[in-house]
Amino acid sequence: MPQKPGRLGHVPGASGEAASASTRVEAATASGESERSGTGGLMDLVCERQNLIAALKRVKENKGSPGIDGMRVGELPAFLKLNWPHLREELLAGRYQPQPVRRVMIPKSGGGGERELGIPTVLDRFIQQALLQVLQPRFDPTFSDASYGFRPGRRAHDAVRRAQGYVQEGRRFVVDLDLEKFFNRVNHDVLMGRLERRIADRRVLGLIRRYLEVGVLANGVVIERDEGTPQGGPLSPLLANVLLDEVDKELERRGHAFVRYADDLNVYVRSKTAGERVMAALRCQLTRLRLRVNEAKSAVAPATQRKFLGFSFWVAKGSVVKRRVAPQALARMKDRVRQLTRRAAGRSLAAVCQGLRLYLAGWKAYFRIAETPRVLADIDRWIRHRLRALQLKQWKRGRTIFRELRARGMAVHAAAQVAVNGRRWWHNSAMAIHLALPNALFDKLGVPRLGT
Repeated sequence: MPQKPGRLGHVPGASGEAASASTRVEAATASGESERSGTGGLMDLVCERQNLIAALKRVKENKGSPGIDGMRVGELPAFLKLNWPHLREELLAGRYQPQPVRRVMIPKSGGGGERELGIPTVLDRFIQQALLQVLQPRFDPTFSDASYGFRPGRRAHDAVRRAQGYVQEGRRFVVDLDLEKFFNRVNHDVLMGRLERRIADRRVLGLIRRYLEVGVLANGVVIERDEGTPQGGPLSPLLANVLLDEVDKELERRGHAFVRYADDLNVYVRSKTAGERVMAALRCQLTRLRLRVNEAKSAVAPATQRKFLGFSFWVAKGSVVKRRVAPQALARMKDRVRQLTRRAAGRSLAAVCQGLRLYLAGWKAYFRIAETPRVLADIDRWIRHRLRALQLKQWKRGRTIFRELRARGMAVHAAAQVAVNGRRWWHNSAMAIHLALPNALFDKLGVPRLGT
């Protein structure tokens, strides 16, 4: 790419707050300018200074790995200083060509194989972010109120609470729909058809099409794409919502109670028969969108037997529906804690607690709305049991165990009992060792308490 001196509308090192382009987008939409003109002017909004400042700021905040060109986020401002005039010219002329994305495979959270991510270059993340900031305020107000995924001001917790409300109202069956490899199955022609109904600017449409069709670099070879929108770019979540909004609107037209978060869709009904009718109708509609239902993970079942965004529901006294951490999510968390507290890892107790702190703090922040304090308190006890067993193993010999326990105030007889069976770490950690290794120690080492 040519190295031309210049400035990105004074973006690198610019001062002042980064303003969104949403006001201008709404004004253009209200005036009908986008629909009347041949281009719609959206690409001009994408390239506006304030929009670019906001996009650069967001890319810096998100950080992320380099794409195929190896450029890191910190190198982007200097690159834009030299190259932005040429890039802007290409964007406004509709000639800009994105680079292939870098394929990264990560394990799925449920343990069912791997998920493919496509990591765009830092430059393409910047351009996608600038494009997103113009399109989001144009599309978002038209999306269904029951759609929560990747939308400003909407969170997974809001979706879970809405689902809980439907179950509380008596809709005790759920149509739990899972789309098979959704982001990899998006049909480009179908998606572009939906976008063309809303966007008049041919430059924007052409750029989105090129982002959809850009190849994937895997094992040194660029693989062409004829379907799918790679997960990993800022634009993909919005495109997913554009495509699935048609499903939302049909469910609304039929008067159904539903919640959707990205490609997770739950419809709440009052009987299994009604649920089966809804499932059949959804299969037909999704077929028209060229999407596939994952039959192994989809079902019509009692709402208390299914999970949604890591949570499930249970019925307490008085028929009150409450939230809990789904059993599958609990099992994954405990597996992760077992990994972090392996007694053969050769790490100090403080180092193990630091790893736990980082993991459990995020886990607690997400699952804090669970209404099962007793379950979480039991997990707290289990975690500290593992930490005490870890410390005993690190002391190894009975003589060392006895000395360390006595130094921590444990009675002679109790310390001797533990030391004489020094290799029974798990058994010993359930004894009066909590007097020598109290919960306050783990609090001081930063291990969060989940039950409080």
